Amino acid sequence: QVQLAESGGGLVQAGTSLRLSCVVSGLTFSNYIMGWFRQAPGKEREFVAAITWSGGSTWYAESVKGRFAISRENTKNTVSLQMNSLKLADAAVYYCAAKNTIGRLTATNEYAYWGQGTQVTVSS
Repeated sequence: QVQLAESGGGLVQAGTSLRLSCVVSGLTFSNYIMGWFRQAPGKEREFVAAITWSGGSTWYAESVKGRFAISRENTKNTVSLQMNSLKLADAAVYYCAAKNTIGRLTATNEYAYWGQGTQVTVSS
């Protein structure tokens, strides 16, 4: 059974940092591209970042470029999202997801597996 478990969410002040992690089990982690998405209340789920199988390439939404960094450790089946200079607009439930084809990295329907999400709340 494939499981993706996010952790690290919480309540932080704007301008500070937070690091999310996602531990994956039940699949060969190194065979999967990993992505982070987020969904704010009343909004559609949106792409945040993605990283290829070995971590050699990364992609970011324009809204987080330069502030967020995605990374992975294949020996630990873990993908992380370092979030710096957080803004009120970054508040959302953050999800990690896995896909095994390159396709469209920003498309939610191309990711086969999803975690349950972790809440990030940003206060002013």
